[in-house]
Amino acid sequence: MASATTASFAPAPRGWHPEDISFPSGFAWGAATAAYQVEGGWNADGKGPNVWDTFTHQGGDRVFKNQTGDVACGSYTLWEEDLKCIKQLGLTHYRFSLSWSRLLPDGTTGFINQKGVDYYDKIIDDLLANSIVPMVTLYHFDLPQHLEDQGGWSSDAITEVFDSYAQFCFRAFGDRVKLWVTINEPYVVAKDGYEKGIVAPGIMEPGIGAYRTAHNMIKAHAKAWHSYDLLFREKQHGLVSIALNSDWAEPLDPTCLADQEATKRYMAFCLDWFAEPIFISGDYPAIMKSQISVMSTKQGYLSSRLPEFTEEEKMTIKGTADFFSLNYYTTRKVKRQKNTQSEPSVSGDREAEQIMDHSWPSAAGSSWLAVVPWGLRRLLKYIKDTYNNPIIYITENGFSQSDPAPLDDTQRWKYFRLTLQEILKAISLDDVHLKGYFVWSLLDNFEWTCGYSCRFGLFHVDFENPALPRVPYQSAIEYAKVISNNGLTKSTEEL
Repeated sequence: MASATTASFAPAPRGWHPEDISFPSGFAWGAATAAYQVEGGWNADGKGPNVWDTFTHQGGDRVFKNQTGDVACGSYTLWEEDLKCIKQLGLTHYRFSLSWSRLLPDGTTGFINQKGVDYYDKIIDDLLANSIVPMVTLYHFDLPQHLEDQGGWSSDAITEVFDSYAQFCFRAFGDRVKLWVTINEPYVVAKDGYEKGIVAPGIMEPGIGAYRTAHNMIKAHAKAWHSYDLLFREKQHGLVSIALNSDWAEPLDPTCLADQEATKRYMAFCLDWFAEPIFISGDYPAIMKSQISVMSTKQGYLSSRLPEFTEEEKMTIKGTADFFSLNYYTTRKVKRQKNTQSEPSVSGDREAEQIMDHSWPSAAGSSWLAVVPWGLRRLLKYIKDTYNNPIIYITENGFSQSDPAPLDDTQRWKYFRLTLQEILKAISLDDVHLKGYFVWSLLDNFEWTCGYSCRFGLFHVDFENPALPRVPYQSAIEYAKVISNNGLTKSTEEL
């Protein structure tokens, strides 16, 4: 397996200019959204409640100014306006998610909400009528509340329920949808939703909840993949994956062995936690298993807090992705942080402290988002070397602005431009098999606990205006030029 600390990178040859190089023919140019963040219509036309409806309605300042996604961008009734934005950009692909509880109000196939089916049918048909390829995510953080009441991702029963939901979607939409993502960012769901409790469903079970829910999400994904492979692939000819988020990590002191080892642990407890079982072995990274076992023993547990896969489960999980779906935003420096805590936690098990290099710029409105375009290139090379050179789609990447956000977002476009340069290097110099890039996001939207205070959209949305008008930022105009040219033009280089 490639090391997070030893990857080598080819320097750009003398005279190498990104504007002289096109992206590969057929490269997917996209933008992404998620149902809860844009749709609104939280209880419209038979939709059932989900965990984010519950989480935001409970108040308690867990979300900026107690804002909610009840209305958001209004995309449930304003889809045609979204389509205009997509066409204005010239996107070849559009990634969106299905609201599980809009389709199946209680999360099960016992009752199907036809109006929800009709809504997504129209989105898919409109995209295809305009030669835009849909990439559809089955689950993007918005678990039906009825299922959470029964244990949610903590319950082993969720794997069968998710598989039934996935099969329903493959059957309803798979004649037209050829790119599927089962689960978006299981790391975030597990760590922030069931360990820290800072996002929905807001459960704090440190050192146990994240591992249990991740275990079930991996099994649920694998089960859905096998259902597609067995029941739908022959007729529908689609591809199925899971969207994994990851930082890139570098040792704080590159010459320090302890920092090097901490960096390996950081990657093992982030990307490799999910990618190792799904792409390589069917099981968790060895370094992760050993760390948690040692810490569990120290804390008085009779066995490791990390659940184990059976041998049969390992065989079932291994190889259950048809492409590598990557969400990348930032990079961290890492140093060893010895765990002296008696209470369990994922961060304690990891024994790796993440540090922002203050020489890196930060995206406005997101203090956590250090802008490190070269980190993406290195992460792509790491994935190539570690996971057998898979086909990769960057299914999210973006930079925020703080509210109020200027339409002339020249600085933000510079971040995008630098990122696209690094992607070109990954393709042309590192031979990474990258097939597409999706900006997060098409629209300013409800950014989870940040509410509407940070704006990631290519299009500005005026949330104070009941009509919720969409207006392009300068970055949208420049991105459209890149798409039209299938590469960086001189004008976009000099902006």
